[in-house]
Parts: sequence; C-alpha cells; structure tokens
Amino acid sequence: MAPRDPQEPWLPDLCRLPRLAVMLGMAELVVVVLALAPGGVHWDLERFVTASGFSLWLALTASVLLCVSRHQLSRLSQPVGTALALLGGGAIAALGASMAHVIDTSLGYGLVPHNVSMLRFVWGSAAMTTLIVAVVLRYLYVNDAWAAQVRASARAEADALQARIKPHFLFNSMNTIAGLVRSNPAVAERAVLDLSDLFRAALGAGESDSTLREEVELCERYFAIEQLRLGERLRVVWRRADLLPWRMPMPRLVLQPLLENAVLHGVSRLPGGGEIEVELAQVGDELAICIRNPAPPPREGDILPTLGNGYVTDGGRPAGNRHAQQSIAQRLRYAYGPRARMTAAWNEGYYQVDLRLPIITGSIGAAA
Repeated sequence: MAPRDPQEPWLPDLCRLPRLAVMLGMAELVVVVLALAPGGVHWDLERFVTASGFSLWLALTASVLLCVSRHQLSRLSQPVGTALALLGGGAIAALGASMAHVIDTSLGYGLVPHNVSMLRFVWGSAAMTTLIVAVVLRYLYVNDAWAAQVRASARAEADALQARIKPHFLFNSMNTIAGLVRSNPAVAERAVLDLSDLFRAALGAGESDSTLREEVELCERYFAIEQLRLGERLRVVWRRADLLPWRMPMPRLVLQPLLENAVLHGVSRLPGGGEIEVELAQVGDELAICIRNPAPPPREGDILPTLGNGYVTDGGRPAGNRHAQQSIAQRLRYAYGPRARMTAAWNEGYYQVDLRLPIITGSIGAAA
C-alpha cells in the first residue's frame, strides 16, 4: 500500500453522500436479513418499515457522529481512534434503542416483541450498530488505501514522463537548431522556444492539470520541431470539429507521447515518410481523439488487437511503445474513471489509436 499523507486524517470520511449511502445501505441490509430469517418474529409491512426507519436513523446518527469527530479521532493512534469510533457508534445505538423501547412500551405499539427485554434490545441494537460501523469503516479504509495506491501509481507514471522525452530527441533537435542559427535565425529561435515549452510540460507532468487546448498546442510545437528534422517526410493533418471542449481538464503530457510514437515507430521508419492524421471531435458527452499513421507491419507471431472497449496496446510495436501506451491508459483511467477508453490496432499499413474521454469540468482525479 502507498504510505498515507501524515496530514490527512486516517479515519474514513463519512461526510460525503456516497459514503453515507454505504452506511445506510448496510443498515438496511441488516433489516432485510432479519426479516428473511426463518422462525421467531412475524414480519409484516408495518414492522419492516418501522425497523427500517429505526435502523436507518441509528446509522445516520452514527455517521454524523463519526463525520464531526473525524479529525479529533484521527489525531489518536489508529487502534485507540478505531475503538473510540466503534464505542461511539454503539453508545448512540444503545441510547436510541433504550428510547425506542420506552416509547414503544409506553404507547403499546408492540413493535418491539414482548419477549425481548429492554436490556436485550438495547445491547442487541448496540452490538449490530457497532458491527455495521466496523464493517463500513474497514471497507472505506481499504478503499481509501487502494485509491491512495492508484494516486501514487499515477503520480509515478507522471514522474516517469519527466524523462519520457528521449535524449536522442534532444540531441537531434539541438543539432537541427545549431544548423539553423546562421541560415535561418528566426526559425532557430522558434524551435528553441518550442523545445523549451515541451520540456517545461515534461517537468510539470503530474503537478497540475492541463487543458485540451494546451495539450494540442504542445503537440503542435512537437510536430514543428520534428518537421525541422524530417522535412517533407513528416506530414501532419489536423481535423478539428467546430465545437470542442477546449477548456476540458486533462492530465499533462498524454497526447504528445502518442504522437511521438507515431513519428518514431511509424513515419521515421518508412523511407518515404508518411502522413499523421489527428482527429478531434465531440461525440455526445465524450471527447473522441483519433491518431492514425502509416507504420511497418507487425512482426510475425504478434497478435493484432481490434478496436474494442479495452486498453489494447500491442500491434507489433516495440516494447517501449507498449509501455508508453499502458502508462497513458493508466493515467487516463485514474483521471476519468472507467468511462475512459483507449484502443489501438494495426490494420492494412496503418496504426490507429482511439481515445474516448468523458467531458468533465473542474479538476480531474479518482472519486473515492
């Protein structure tokens, strides 16, 4: 597991509606199990509704208690804080059960079976509430630890991208710029600025969000540098829809590595070069990105993937290319969740990568 931030409370946060729903769902599940259990008490609609209301009220009260005391309990050691959290939930349940038993007995509703004493009802309610709180807290704690591991892995992948721009690309770019300094100073200056922007983005990968517009502009700078080296062998065609979510947040440096692969493993390996097609469109509530380039055929024995709904990253490319695509797929999955899709395949002389990302606003990141 990834180490937790010492400044972050270790007790799971029950102030969020999805997590509160987990607690209430677990409480209702207990009522359903008791109602379906054979023998003993006769369950009718009135008893089920009353028991559900009582169970949900106890779960809600315990959740509120844990929500407001989260930071205080997290200052204690985990064993002590956990024990106090469970005792607090049990105490709330005991108090509520005693009040419910007294009211039911006084008014003669008969909702609590006559053969169940007050002590048994109170301790039984407290024990079940404590068990529910323990199960939910354990589940959320494990879920938080998993999310922290995913964040750490995504951050590690982003940090690795800081070294993603290969040294030979830097050397080739600098040699090209050196050759232009005297013959065409303006173009050399533009190339230096493009190279500076590219490396600035690489060094900032993982630090903050980018946008679709910034990612596309970065790709244009990358192509400008590569075209100085490859000349007419590299041709780029951009197809942009009229309406695009240009301000949509994106992880930094997710498109440029895909285009770099198209250049290094596709166009540059063909004697006559080739044309890279980049298409951007909004399809419903999703952003569709397609990158297509000519590429040598896959090696014999390679399994060709199909363009489906998975993270397919083979197609006969070198291992480094597959690793780069898997890294990007993982970062996209962390940023956008399961709706993010990335597929890739080689077909009839062309390699194609398709991205489908849900259009969102605000910051990106996994929702716990």
